[in-house]
Amino acid sequence: MTQPTSTSPAPDAPNVLTGVSISMDALTAAKELYDSIFQPDISLCLFYCSPEYDLAQLGSELHRLFGDINIIGCTTAGEITPTGYLQGALTGVSFASETFQVVTQRIDEIDNFAIADGVNITHALSNSLVRLGAKPPSGENTFAFLLIDGLCGREEVVVSSLHRGIGSIQLFGGSAGDNENLSETFLFHDGEFRSNCALLSLIQTDLPFTVFKTQHFVDSDTKMVITEADPGKRIVTEINGVPAGREYARMVGLEVNKLTPMIFAAYPVVVKIGGEYFVRSLGKVNEDGSLLFFCAIDEGVVLTVAEGKDMVENLGDAFQQVRACVGEPILTLGCDCLFRRLEMEQKGLQGDIAHIMMENKVIGFSTYGEQYNAMHVNQTFTGVAIGRK
Repeated sequence: MTQPTSTSPAPDAPNVLTGVSISMDALTAAKELYDSIFQPDISLCLFYCSPEYDLAQLGSELHRLFGDINIIGCTTAGEITPTGYLQGALTGVSFASETFQVVTQRIDEIDNFAIADGVNITHALSNSLVRLGAKPPSGENTFAFLLIDGLCGREEVVVSSLHRGIGSIQLFGGSAGDNENLSETFLFHDGEFRSNCALLSLIQTDLPFTVFKTQHFVDSDTKMVITEADPGKRIVTEINGVPAGREYARMVGLEVNKLTPMIFAAYPVVVKIGGEYFVRSLGKVNEDGSLLFFCAIDEGVVLTVAEGKDMVENLGDAFQQVRACVGEPILTLGCDCLFRRLEMEQKGLQGDIAHIMMENKVIGFSTYGEQYNAMHVNQTFTGVAIGRK
């Protein structure tokens, strides 16, 4: 049996327990996580798991162990654990209700989600939080956390609608993954793994917290215009009036047959929205030479080939700013893009990045996309850092 790793709360910190199991036996992994993070009066258990598990078995055992506790989770493209980055693990965290009041709503059939749905969902969820005895939720005492099917293609409409409904409350989250298979992703709620859904949680606490994002890409002088696209499928067929795959390859100085996930990780594009640049990652070259994106894209949009800066320095600077806001984190919930992990591995940065993650108590996962307030983004780290009183 593998030995689970857990962190105990500091003497002056509330009960936030984390754990990890590297056993690929679903029953063993569930029991090891339970032993690490179970505590009295849990308001939320959150976990991330490798898609390689027997999900039916894992879900059934977690449901049996935790019972009626609010437990949510998703499959990943890699796990961020108390021992750093892993692939093939189960990791999670529990929150004690004395310090954290949490309500969660599952949103089913997100392929039919409408803009108007977000306001109704968030208002109902806010009322549920108040009925628990919490204060009226606001940006000062509550943050929102979203998990969503990573292959739904509906993140933009869902996140923008939900953010509109929660007003001043900041939102972050991630799109579930399945390693690099791009086949099927799952969320866990109410005792079962499910697809075509999202999970929105409102988390209220009297501890200091800050929702933040960071990306290590900036704009360059190399620009392109999307001249033909299928926005609903996130497919670009033409760039600058030329077949998309061929033109993108030319602009990054390669042949089309050299375009791989590693290349896409190294050469994403950025789009300017509201004076700020956001990353738009490419997923793959289709057989017809078109490009599949991980974010919404449309004709007429001007894209800029991004230039990468030092990932380690960028992440370190981000957490310096976090610590200036909340002090040393007792926990950071993080959503980190799959392409960031690929770049990290390609450049041999695993050790340096893992050190920063562990130093700042990050529990999270490698995603198929990230959410930050009203935006769905790529190649970005989004999260919430929680400090002591």
